[in-house]
Amino acid sequence: MFKDNKTKYYLIAVVSFSVLLTSLSFYFYQAFFSPNALIDKEDPYILKIPSNATFQMVSDSLYQNGVIHELITFSFVSKVLGYQEAVKSGLYTIPAKTSNLNLVRLLRSGNQTPIKLTFNNVRTKEDLAEKITKNLEISPDAFMDLITDSVYIRKFGFKEETVMGMFIPNTYEIWWNTSAEKVFDRMYKEYGNYWTEARLAKAQNLGLTPIEVSTLASIVQAETQKSDERPKVAGVYLNRLRINMPLQADPTLVFAVGDFNLKRVLNVHKEIDSPYNTYKNTGLPPGPINLPEISSLEAVLNYEEHDYLYFCAKEDFSGYHAFAKNYNEHINNARRYQAALNRSKIY
Repeated sequence: MFKDNKTKYYLIAVVSFSVLLTSLSFYFYQAFFSPNALIDKEDPYILKIPSNATFQMVSDSLYQNGVIHELITFSFVSKVLGYQEAVKSGLYTIPAKTSNLNLVRLLRSGNQTPIKLTFNNVRTKEDLAEKITKNLEISPDAFMDLITDSVYIRKFGFKEETVMGMFIPNTYEIWWNTSAEKVFDRMYKEYGNYWTEARLAKAQNLGLTPIEVSTLASIVQAETQKSDERPKVAGVYLNRLRINMPLQADPTLVFAVGDFNLKRVLNVHKEIDSPYNTYKNTGLPPGPINLPEISSLEAVLNYEEHDYLYFCAKEDFSGYHAFAKNYNEHINNARRYQAALNRSKIY
């Protein structure tokens, strides 16, 4: 009888252990391999993990935003794989129906999804700070702190007046959590990539440094939105520079005034005491008056050769310009345009 009871208890213990082991195995399998992220979704989720984020912050964000279904199993797998103590900041794309194992591996690896960084139509440093940090973790203020730091930007070979020329408008891939300092490093690298030996040779043939090319390109860009006309406009300004004639570029006066809504430059504006007043001063202003696009830089480097010294907006408001080789011809063009302004009540 005793042996029968002992056998009975042994069998019960074995069965219980087997049931427990099976249950634990099933739990472990479910915890690790069953879908737990976006189980009812088809589209991926973009997760942004800020710098210095804790595991608690990450798990709360995932759970509260409905990304993960089971918080406990996610936390368990994270603990087993050592992710709770190794959170990495960044931007991650989480596919639909992802298991805890794959999700934790993704987050633990730091395998971020790069973002597209695009900036153009920039007039001021403030504009640049807003646009370049729009989709980054860093704030515009953090960027402004650097771009206005004369000591910091000097290490790149720029001054406060010229540093805008370091930023070549384009589309770049970059990490979301890139620091402000790393953004500057990346943009300086891209600046060097743009200024190839061939482009440097073209600038030298013009008697210009790369930053002077950027400065002239910014004026050309402000003068015309028509990219096909920019080489012709660049040719006018280069002709003026060669004979030491003032550039007399209205956009530089707008920059000096600081009113970018100014629709019409008047004689009073031409009397402004500013190094950016190209009516009073010969040569180029101290630096770019906006962020010149690649098409504007190329327009200067590959300018159109001609004998024009003047140009004026066409009276049809097409955005194109009428070019002149002498002052009398230019005055006639200007009068037609001014009459058109008056008729349109643009003062």
